[in-house]
Amino acid sequence: MRDVIVVGAGGGGAVVAKELAARGLDVLLLEAGPRHADITEEWTHYENDANNPLTGFLRFGPSDRSQPAWYRELPQNSFLWQLSGVGGTTQHYFGNCPRAYPGVFAGYDGADRDAYDTAHLFPFGYSELVPYYEWVEATLPVQTAAMGRKEEVFFRGCEQLGLPVQTAKTTTEDSYRPQENAILQPGGAAGRVSGYEGEPRLLYPEATGCTFCGYCFQGCSHPAKAPRNLIAKRSTDNSYVPMALTADRWAPGGRPVTLVTDAFVTRVHTEQRGGRTAASGVTWREGATGDHQREDAKVVVLAAGCTENPRLWFNSGLPDPNDWVGRGYTDHYFDWIIASFDSYTGSSKGTGSSARSDWPGRGGVMNVGLPPALKAFTMTFSDSGIRGQYGNGRGEAGPWDGPAGRLMGPELKDMMMGGIDQMFCMLVMTDDDVERQNRVTLSALPADEHGSVAKVEMHQRQRSRRTVANREFLVRKGVEIARAAGARTVHRMDWPPLILHVQSTMRMGESERNSVLDADGQARWVDGLYVADNSALANSAAGVNPTLTTQAVATRTAEKIFTSRFGGAAWVRSEAPVVSTDDRVAQGMDDLGL
Repeated sequence: MRDVIVVGAGGGGAVVAKELAARGLDVLLLEAGPRHADITEEWTHYENDANNPLTGFLRFGPSDRSQPAWYRELPQNSFLWQLSGVGGTTQHYFGNCPRAYPGVFAGYDGADRDAYDTAHLFPFGYSELVPYYEWVEATLPVQTAAMGRKEEVFFRGCEQLGLPVQTAKTTTEDSYRPQENAILQPGGAAGRVSGYEGEPRLLYPEATGCTFCGYCFQGCSHPAKAPRNLIAKRSTDNSYVPMALTADRWAPGGRPVTLVTDAFVTRVHTEQRGGRTAASGVTWREGATGDHQREDAKVVVLAAGCTENPRLWFNSGLPDPNDWVGRGYTDHYFDWIIASFDSYTGSSKGTGSSARSDWPGRGGVMNVGLPPALKAFTMTFSDSGIRGQYGNGRGEAGPWDGPAGRLMGPELKDMMMGGIDQMFCMLVMTDDDVERQNRVTLSALPADEHGSVAKVEMHQRQRSRRTVANREFLVRKGVEIARAAGARTVHRMDWPPLILHVQSTMRMGESERNSVLDADGQARWVDGLYVADNSALANSAAGVNPTLTTQAVATRTAEKIFTSRFGGAAWVRSEAPVVSTDDRVAQGMDDLGL
């Protein structure tokens, strides 16, 4: 029997596995997707090869790319963007690591306390989570972003609006700042020479950290030839997983995690223990053979994501007495502002997003640079269709130029004539309310080899009045920033539902009436069953990128597991974390041939 089985090696599961392995527990980490151990051979910068949702190496599907992607039922017109594989969706994240605003936690008494989703607060205070934020920030590590021209443009607009610069990690007022992100600062030749695949000066060790190649969304493999734990972007496949696999090298008494990939968990087993339903193990299906394997454990941790955690729960027949498992499917109500300038903006260069403005109680606006195909996707994905030409009642007007919607004809030509580096993009990330009607259930369509598939209901046009007001407020602020920075034209794309940054389907909460997890991250009705990924978050984290908060909460959950289930001592407030770039991790990975 294992001490702990973790289901999912993405943004949260890898954190729990690493922390508990460092305490000497026997941890089995199961991942449904591929390992991607040799990223030099397996990954490219070809955008379709990376991001095609059916065949790309960054898709939600099995290791064998000749096999189809896994299916989910989406009854509405939407796109669900999620990855499988070690690292999960952090394989293509921007690495941005802002902390959630204090107003989304219990006990907040600031003057703007009523501006947040007060019906769905975290069940503990912000100060409780700060040591865990600090632990994760040191482990990854989180640093002030490397910046370039596109950030200079963004800052110029914010300064013209009179916004103050934020210099602390805790956000307390309307402000702007460089991103805090989990991307290593450029060193050596990186940042001093133009980046392309064959440039020898961008090979490790002549180059270290970010090479400004501009393809962050593809899954970072730079600088080429670097040890896995020294790849610039600190997705968990480059940070927490290497630490988990080498825990015996850098942690006194540590024990390396057993990682099994291409292993899709199909059932959580329970038994009656002391009059309570208790988790006892899992069964998974091997993708290559179709064989089923079972292992028992004292503790099971679900970290398979906001869609697959509820699916696994329902397929396992686990209890749901308050009908909240799978409910509260929350994302960020994204919107895009695309501007054109008469001068160089550097839009395609450097990390995905290195600057943001914060609007507590509303959300945030951040600059974004994308490689060409993804930028084209961004500019053509609009709920209004072509500039309001469709009769769907949208294409609204505002401080932007013309009606919302994708460009066509002379306007599109005018935008494109300046080239990608005279464009400028900003992404709105709204502080969304948790809404009960958005949910995951089991589909009535035919099951796949893993059981009934998930049905995701997302009511894009029925969001709360506060959510809609927040989005409109932020779009207008983004337009003001662009015009203040000198934009020639400013357009709004009013994105339709692209389900990303999903959260809260297994939410922890203050009340037993509307939450699945208690304040320790443990399921209220199944002893020894925990959840430790975005689905555990109580709310939309105030409209900031959720990964850092997920990892801080996962660290806290790991500590709760160790102290309450194994009689160990807490460590976050008494020890110093080991940074994931530590030489002992690199040597351990080299010894393992990884």
